Amino acid sequence: MKTNLLSVVLAAALASSPFVAGAVHAQAAATPAQGSASQMVQDSSSRILSTLSTRHAEFQKSPAALNAYVNSEFNTLFDREYAARLVLGLHGRGASDADVSDFADALTQNLIKRYGTALLDFNPNSQIKVKVKGETALPGGRGVRVSTEIPRNGGDPVPVDYFVRNNGGQWKVFDVMVEGISYVQTFKNQFDAPLQHETIPQVAADLRAGKLQASSDNNGK
Repeated sequence: MKTNLLSVVLAAALASSPFVAGAVHAQAAATPAQGSASQMVQDSSSRILSTLSTRHAEFQKSPAALNAYVNSEFNTLFDREYAARLVLGLHGRGASDADVSDFADALTQNLIKRYGTALLDFNPNSQIKVKVKGETALPGGRGVRVSTEIPRNGGDPVPVDYFVRNNGGQWKVFDVMVEGISYVQTFKNQFDAPLQHETIPQVAADLRAGKLQASSDNNGK
């Protein structure tokens, strides 16, 4: 279930809940009126999941094409460097922009390699309604929390919250919380021990070499 949740977040917020790649109809909540951050999440989810549906056969035949598409969406929608600094926490204090960018790139590539192909498991003929419930300003002007939920057969809807901020005039995702679990906090906890013994470039190199794995269940060995 954890792998499916992260795979869907990768698809929906790309991004990263039990979505199914298919004919997705984003459904706005009855109240309140949605702002631009909510609209970004809603439009991006619909666009990405629709693309995964229409190009499903192509992606199955060509992992390179899938990787290129997922990587492109990550670059477009995620504030990777800001998220990386949050993951690094105290270990990132005083770190150069180059080291943070290197860590962000290694983490992103590790996630794509580990979870990206799982996007092909979804049924391209399924229809899922994504409900945007509303948005809340984060303290200190740090951005906006966009709350959504995904219907689940035989169970309660899955809450998925996207944390976004304005970067250069564009809303970009820097964290995703699925069923109350923040992926930034999960990765922060996971990489704390390695960063106590290695430099940021060394940890980035370990991620690229597969010696470390970014894991949604906080077990990255």
